[in-house]
Amino acid sequence: MPLYAYKGIGSNGKGVSGVRDAESPKALRSAMRKDGVVVTDVDLSKGKKGASRGKGINKDVDFGELFGGVNKAEVGAFTRQLATLVQAGIPLAESLGAMFEQTENLKFKGPIEEIRGAVNEGSSLADALSKHPKLFDTLYVAMVRAGETAGNLDDVLIRLADFLESSQRLKGKVQGAMAYPLIMILVGVVIMAILMVAVVPKITGLFATQDKALPLNTVILIGSADFLKEHWLLTMVAVAGMIAGFRAWTRSKDGRPKFHRFLLGAPGLGVLVKQIAVGRFTRTLGTMLEAGVPMLRALDTAKEVLGNVILIDAVDAAKSAVTEGESLAVALKRSGHFPPTVTHMIAVGERSGQLENMLLRVADTYDQDVDMKLDKFTSMLEPLMLVVMGGAVAFVVFSILMPLMDLSLIHISEPTRP
Repeated sequence: MPLYAYKGIGSNGKGVSGVRDAESPKALRSAMRKDGVVVTDVDLSKGKKGASRGKGINKDVDFGELFGGVNKAEVGAFTRQLATLVQAGIPLAESLGAMFEQTENLKFKGPIEEIRGAVNEGSSLADALSKHPKLFDTLYVAMVRAGETAGNLDDVLIRLADFLESSQRLKGKVQGAMAYPLIMILVGVVIMAILMVAVVPKITGLFATQDKALPLNTVILIGSADFLKEHWLLTMVAVAGMIAGFRAWTRSKDGRPKFHRFLLGAPGLGVLVKQIAVGRFTRTLGTMLEAGVPMLRALDTAKEVLGNVILIDAVDAAKSAVTEGESLAVALKRSGHFPPTVTHMIAVGERSGQLENMLLRVADTYDQDVDMKLDKFTSMLEPLMLVVMGGAVAFVVFSILMPLMDLSLIHISEPTRP
């Protein structure tokens, strides 16, 4: 429960003050009235400050918050547990109180406490959640609002929990598939930098005293090593500048559409990017429609998960067509960016009145396909990265060994002087 600092008048007519926990200021006044105290002033912020004072280490210190805030997995777990409590018939305010007591992350406890306080004061859960957009996005708030309006909040929370967990699984698979090549590239760059700056110059220094032409690969290696050794800071700044410039271009008004169009058209990669985006879109849209969110509002929210401006523009055009009474399937098919299988299943769902089920079925199918493609991509990438790193190391080794072998042959062929 939140702690409140209060001031009041006791039964003896004298002023009293202190700190006490209560569900709300109203509950505090009621409890204190039973003790013969008429509360004249209540302050939640001072109650929090007073509770944090003390000797030693505060038992509520959460060292995890030093390394970050609240992640999506925590929000998903909160949603699942809240749905279980509400489904069991426990009042919403009491359920939020239980979640407040259970949550260990202090950066999450504060918002939950504020949400519970707002609900206690008569606010809807959706309105209370909307005050914390970093934790509960537009999709989350819209679905909760629809659940409160329809009277099936527990079902909506369960769907939300399923959606968040599914999104986290897909995000984890994509990140896992990208982590391996990034780590391999980083390790390879570090190894090559050490070889070029610390090892190669010492060995190739032996060739400077020999009046003999060196192989082209050895000349390239020596020149690269000398340049990196003398201009390593300039090289790092140049690489960082190129990366920053590329990121700025991909986020600019002109560069972003071009980059996103390139991604969609890239051989192999484009299909995977489109499948991930369409799978997320159909799951979001289907989940919102299943929760009772109106189609136009659901389209506005679902398009944001696409992450590609070309696809977002296509959904915007489809929304305008739907507003004029056109079929969603026809509008998406006209854009040319949604696969025929997707538009066909959407059309079947619209005719049968089971659009949300069809959208979720499409999302499940695409998630399975993405899993297979990511596994295949990873299995192909591993040997490719090994070949690239092995080729780079082999280039260095042979560039050093070839002149050394020539020097050895020269010394062997020279006649021994008496």
